[in-house]
Amino acid sequence: MKGYDPQTIEPKWQRRWAAEKSDRASVDLSRPKYYVLEMFPYPSGKLHMGHMRVYSIGDVLARFLRMRGYNVIHPMGWDAFGLPAENAAISNRVSPDEWTEKSVEQMKRQQQRLGVSYDWDKEINTSSPDYYRWTQWFFLLMYERGLAYRKRAAVNWCPHCRTVLANEQVEAGLCWRCESEVEHREREQWFFRITDYAERLLNDLSTLEDWPERVQVMQQNWIGRSEGTEISFQIKDFPEESLPVFTTRADTLFGVTYMVLAPEHPLLPRLVAGTKREKEVMEFAARIRRESEIERTSEDSPKVGLFTGRYALNPLSGEAVPILVGNYVIMTYGTGAVMGVPAHDERDYLFARSHNLPVKAVIRPPAAEAGEEGDSFELPYTGEGLMINSGEFNGLGSTEGAAAITKKLQEQGCGRFKITYRLRDWLISRQRYWGAPIPVIYCDRCGTVPVPESDLPVLLPPAADLSGDRVPPLSHYESFVHTTCPICGGEARRETDTMDTFICSSWYFLRYTSPQLQDFPFDREAADYWMPVDQYIGGIEHAVLHLLYARFFTKVLYDASLVRVEEPFSRLLAQGMVYKDGAKMSKSKGNVVSPDEIVERYGADTGRLFILFAAPPEKDLDWNDQGVEGCHRFLKRVWRLVEEWEKEPRGGERGAGVLGAAEIELQRALHGTIKKVTVDIEERFNFNTAISAVMELVNAIYDYRRGIAGEKQDRVLMEEVFKTLTVLLAPFAPHLAEEAWQALGCRGSVHKQPWPDYDPAALAVEEVEIVIQVNGKVRGRMTVPAGAGEEMIMERACEQQRIAELLEGKSVLRRIVVPDKLINIVIR
Repeated sequence: MKGYDPQTIEPKWQRRWAAEKSDRASVDLSRPKYYVLEMFPYPSGKLHMGHMRVYSIGDVLARFLRMRGYNVIHPMGWDAFGLPAENAAISNRVSPDEWTEKSVEQMKRQQQRLGVSYDWDKEINTSSPDYYRWTQWFFLLMYERGLAYRKRAAVNWCPHCRTVLANEQVEAGLCWRCESEVEHREREQWFFRITDYAERLLNDLSTLEDWPERVQVMQQNWIGRSEGTEISFQIKDFPEESLPVFTTRADTLFGVTYMVLAPEHPLLPRLVAGTKREKEVMEFAARIRRESEIERTSEDSPKVGLFTGRYALNPLSGEAVPILVGNYVIMTYGTGAVMGVPAHDERDYLFARSHNLPVKAVIRPPAAEAGEEGDSFELPYTGEGLMINSGEFNGLGSTEGAAAITKKLQEQGCGRFKITYRLRDWLISRQRYWGAPIPVIYCDRCGTVPVPESDLPVLLPPAADLSGDRVPPLSHYESFVHTTCPICGGEARRETDTMDTFICSSWYFLRYTSPQLQDFPFDREAADYWMPVDQYIGGIEHAVLHLLYARFFTKVLYDASLVRVEEPFSRLLAQGMVYKDGAKMSKSKGNVVSPDEIVERYGADTGRLFILFAAPPEKDLDWNDQGVEGCHRFLKRVWRLVEEWEKEPRGGERGAGVLGAAEIELQRALHGTIKKVTVDIEERFNFNTAISAVMELVNAIYDYRRGIAGEKQDRVLMEEVFKTLTVLLAPFAPHLAEEAWQALGCRGSVHKQPWPDYDPAALAVEEVEIVIQVNGKVRGRMTVPAGAGEEMIMERACEQQRIAELLEGKSVLRRIVVPDKLINIVIR
C-alpha cells in the first residue's frame, strides 16, 4: 500500500461493480422497496457540477438504503429529443441521432467515473424507437379518452427557425435563438386536455406532504383556481354580440368605467371594421401581439391601451363604458377581456389615470364613517367593505353583495357563478424533426385517423437533411408525408408535427420498471411493485411544467386502470444551484469547473464528498477550491489510518473484558456517529452534518491512538471502529470504502454489509460537566452524575468556593436548570 491513490482505486472498483452488476434491481416481495430517481438529463455530451451534485445526492440515498435492507431501484436514462440536438447536428454536420448517440456514450462514461450505483440494465433513451413507440401509444390513449384534440390556435412563430416558440422563448418580440422578429400565426395544433384534471391536480397537492412548500405553491399558482362570476356585457350598436368577462369581485360591478380587450380578441376586427379608428387600432394590436405574454404581463411593463370607438353596456346599471384594446390582457387567460374598476384595483387605477378614464368608488372601507362619501377616502381601495353607489345593493357587505349580484345576473340571463383556472390545455405540437412523430393520418375520405397500434412506431425519416442552416421539420420529407389510409387504403398524409419533449419525460419513470418489455409500455406488476417513486431529486426549474405534466399523465393512467397510484412522486427534493465566485457556473463567466477535472486531479470520492459536505442539498452551493482540498486531505487521513492498521497484528484480547476510560470515550464517539449519520441521511437529508460527524469520529480515532500506546490499545474495539467507520463512509466515498474494506481483511463488498445500529447504552455517560452561571454570567464549571436532579446540582454549585463567595449575603430569586448542561442562579 503506497498511500491514497484514487486514480488506481476508483477504476478498479468501477470495473468490478460493472462486471458483477452489483446494483441490479428486480421485484422482491420479501423486502421493502425503495425507488430513488434523479431527473434524467438531456445528453449534451458533458456533465456539469449541477449533474454531479444531483447524482451524488441520489447515490448516497440509494447506497444507504440498500445497506438498510431495502430493495432499491436506482435507474438512469436520457431525455434525448429536442431542438439542441438539431442545432448541434447542423453545427457538426452529423445527424441528430448520431450526435445523440455519441453524447450519451460520453456522459454515461462520465457518470460511471463518478461511481454512481445505477442499474444500467434499466437504461432508457427517449429517442429510441423502442421508447417513442410507447410515447406514441400514450398519445393514442389520450385520443381514445377524448383528451387529445386539434384546433386552430394563435402561436408565436419564428419564420427563420420555422417553428413555434414558447412564450418564454420570445424576448422583446424576437426569437431567443436567431433574433428574428416573431410573428403571431393561426395554426392547427394538437392539445392535451390537462384542464379536465385541474381540480384534481390542485386538490391532490395536499397529499404530497413530503414536497417542498415552495414547489406546491408554484403549482397552485400555475393552476390558478379562482371562484367568481362570469358577466356578459352587451356591445352598443352590436345587439347580437356580447362581451363575457370573469371577475372575482362581482361586488364592484357598478364601479366599471371601461373595458379592455386583448389584441388577439376575435371581436376586435369587427368592432373597428370600416371606422376611422380601424387602421390605428389594428396597427396597435399587431405591434402588441409581437411582444411575448411574459413581457406584456410583467409588473415592470407599462400598461398601454387604445380606444376602439365602441362602448359596452353594464348589464345592471345600463351605463355605456368605453372599450379599449390593451397590452396587459391575454387572450389565453380568462375570456380575453377584462372590466376596468379603477377605484378598487391598483392596475386598473394606474391605467385609468394614464388614459384619462373615470374612477368611481363603489366599496366603502369598513373603517370609514357611515355618512362619508365614497370618493373622499383614499383610492384605490382594494379590500372588502360596504357597497355604495350600487343601486339596490347599497349597504351590503362585499361577500353578500357579490352573491346577490351574481344571483341577479343569473336571473337576467347575463351572468353566472363560475370556477376558472389559469391553467391552459397543453399544446403539444412542435414543428421539428427531432421528436416523436404524432401518430395521426389525414385522409380526404375518412378524415383524421389515428395510426393503428400495430403500426407503431411511426418512425422518423432515417436521414435528416443537413444541407441548410437548420434541420427541416417532417413536412420536408415527402417519403414520410405520403402514406395510405389504414381505413380505406386510399392516399393520405401523415401529421408532420412532433410531440413536445415533456411528453417523453411524463412517463419515463414507469418505463424504468421494465425497459426491455416489447408488448406494453411497462410491466404492470413491476410498476405496481415499484411505484410510486419514493424519492425524486431534481432542479427547482422543473417545479411546474415537468412535475405537473407527470402528475397529469399518472392520473390519466390511473383512470384507465393501468397503474394503482394517482401521484408519481411521494417525496421531492429540489436541490440548489452550484455557484463559483458568487455567480452561477457558466462558460460566459469563465467560472466553470468540470467533474472530469475534479476526478482526474482528486478522484471522484473527493468531488462527491465536497459537493455533499459544502451545503445542505436544498441550498445553493458555492464552489470552493480550498474546500475540495480539505475533503481530499480528509480522505487521505482516513486512508492513513487504514494503512497503519493493515500493518498491525490482528486480533487481541480485551483485558478482563473491561473498557478503560479512553475506550469508553471512543466507543461513545463511535455510537454517537452511527446515530448522527443514520438520522441525518434517513430523516433529514443533512448529508453535510453526517459527513461532519464522520470527520469528528476520525479525529477521535487519531486522539485515541495518540493517547494510548499501540500495544495497550483495545484491538477488539479498534477493529469494530475501523470496520464501522468504513461502512459509514461507504455511501459518500464508495471507492475508498470498498478498498478499505478489503484492506481490513473483510469479505464481500462493503456496500452489501448491513448498516450498523447504535447502542443506546454506549451513549450513556456516568458524569457530565455543568456550567454554573450567576445572573447569566459564567462563573464556574463542575462535574456531577449524569441525570442529576435540580437539588443536587444546586447543592454542588453552592459548594464551589467562588460561587459561595458570590452568593454570600445575597438573596436567591430563582434558579434555572438545564439538565446535564447548566445552572443559572439569579440573585439580588
